[in-house]
Amino acid sequence: MTQVEAGLDGETAPLRAGDTFLVEAPSQAPALTGYFASVLMTAAATVVAIGIDSGMSIPNVSLVFVIPVIIAGVSFGLGASICSAVVGALAYNFFLTEPRYTLAVNDPANVWAIALLFFVGLIVSSVAFTSRRRAINAALLTKQATLLQEYSRDMGAAGDTKAVVSITSKTLAALFNVPTVVILMTGNEAVSVNSAGGLELQPADLDAARSSLVMGSVARAGVYPAVASRFDFWPATTAAGQDAVIGLAFAPDQRPLSPDTSVDIIARILGLALDNQHFRAARGTPQAG
Repeated sequence: MTQVEAGLDGETAPLRAGDTFLVEAPSQAPALTGYFASVLMTAAATVVAIGIDSGMSIPNVSLVFVIPVIIAGVSFGLGASICSAVVGALAYNFFLTEPRYTLAVNDPANVWAIALLFFVGLIVSSVAFTSRRRAINAALLTKQATLLQEYSRDMGAAGDTKAVVSITSKTLAALFNVPTVVILMTGNEAVSVNSAGGLELQPADLDAARSSLVMGSVARAGVYPAVASRFDFWPATTAAGQDAVIGLAFAPDQRPLSPDTSVDIIARILGLALDNQHFRAARGTPQAG
């Protein structure tokens, strides 16, 4: 335990804001910006609809309000798209149905038109949001596959155990953009810690790492036996070399839905690389670099 408190043999690297693959793309606009933009686009659509209605008689002028719903859904997400649908229905009622400049509706046909506009907006919102999510997920999966391929190649060229652990820690940080740690274990003792993200390992975290290695399964932060841990831990076992434990410190509201697949792949590659380093040392093969 004193090894952790004093700082184990290891190193710490800061996270880079752009090195994220599995979390949502950083170019996405903040929620408030999306809502504000959806209201502005609906206001612009209202001006256009009023201009069209004043110049000619078009029965389907309400369809103008569908355009900002689509744009909001593709660009800003489901919430902003629904906001645009609601504001559009209200604007259509206020400015384009009799009596004008009031939310009161005299003609039952207009009630149906407003309701139809709102429900069409909801449907379009859902479709646009789903398309956007699929596009984002496809891009993230492509980047994930690319990074894992690079990781596998780099691990094959790693010259020593320190390089193996350092590459793993940096790859995890790039994948998830959260503080990461890779701990080399000999028996029940941590002999090396390599971290990225600036979050130092605490005794409770180390206890959770030991539990993960002993159980041979994931130890989730905040869940027994890792109740006090800030990290989720995955074991990376070897046939003959040093075992390792991988830790990721997810924020509670930013945890990916299924990080296990990617982490399991990395853990298996890490275990094979550590075994390779062990066998090279046993044969007396000089280490590169």
